[in-house]
Amino acid sequence: MNSRKLVADTIKGCNTTNRTPLYGWVSANLTNELTAAYGSVEAFEDKYEFDMAHLFSSVETYDQTLLSAARAGEELTPDLLLDISTTDVNDLSRYQSVRDALTHHQTERGRFCYIQTPGIFEALNGVFGIENHLCYLAMYPDELHEVYRRQAEWNRQYAMNMLDLGVDMVHISDDWGSQTTLMFSPTMWRNMIFPYHKITCDAVKKRDAFLSLHSDGCIASVLDGVVELGYDVVHPWQEVAGMPYSIYLDKYQDKLAILGGMCVQSTLGFGDLPRLESEIRRVFSLLKGKRWMCCTTHFVQNHCSLEELAFAFDLAAKLARP
Repeated sequence: MNSRKLVADTIKGCNTTNRTPLYGWVSANLTNELTAAYGSVEAFEDKYEFDMAHLFSSVETYDQTLLSAARAGEELTPDLLLDISTTDVNDLSRYQSVRDALTHHQTERGRFCYIQTPGIFEALNGVFGIENHLCYLAMYPDELHEVYRRQAEWNRQYAMNMLDLGVDMVHISDDWGSQTTLMFSPTMWRNMIFPYHKITCDAVKKRDAFLSLHSDGCIASVLDGVVELGYDVVHPWQEVAGMPYSIYLDKYQDKLAILGGMCVQSTLGFGDLPRLESEIRRVFSLLKGKRWMCCTTHFVQNHCSLEELAFAFDLAAKLARP
């Protein structure tokens, strides 16, 4: 079974093999170290025969020069943002890096490829700043509905373009959680966030494509809504933020797959190899054979040594592919 089929079957809950898909977000903070030790990040990925690839593009919703000009001398509020046009999402010349990545990962290595896609709340944090954005939810609800609608329509077309290129899954990144709960109320999430995720989610599911959500923190209070939106995968399912795997096993394992399990906040990168081994074995004992792809919960941080990283993936590969 090749990696694309293995991951697809795992997401659907019909993986009948004794193999768990393996992946890791290793590049962002350790590119130089991995290149020095292995020759390239890609060589590390090949060494552990990663089953998945997380693709990115440089295409952004707003031109950064226009945003900088708009911010000059004043606060960029939602009403002002509506005067700034979005970029041309259908300028396919800007997607060459994704085509190249698909050739490398999917065509040449048979990996399951998913594409980073803007969400709604997180996407606008870069425009407003997260503190301002949280205030604007109360101060500018009408304007934000229009800002979010426009973002959602851009996101929908971006996702359609990526599916046309051949990606296997649309991965929407939209951090909602703090360490204990949402950053806003579940009612506000339902009124302000849910409708605009639905625009992209409905379009992706109409294409019979896989749909993944990344949100850090505790999102337990809106998991039923995540299922309602049609998400197939949640990353990372953050135990250390009040989301024990018991919630998943009791209520959601027939509805969602998990991408994650190797925690960069509490487990990987702290120099305690016995504890690291114990934690990896514990998670495998809970999730192996379920709808689970073993992966880091976020990008591995730069305080993680390459020796510890190799130790973790040596063990994970052994447990994933007995």
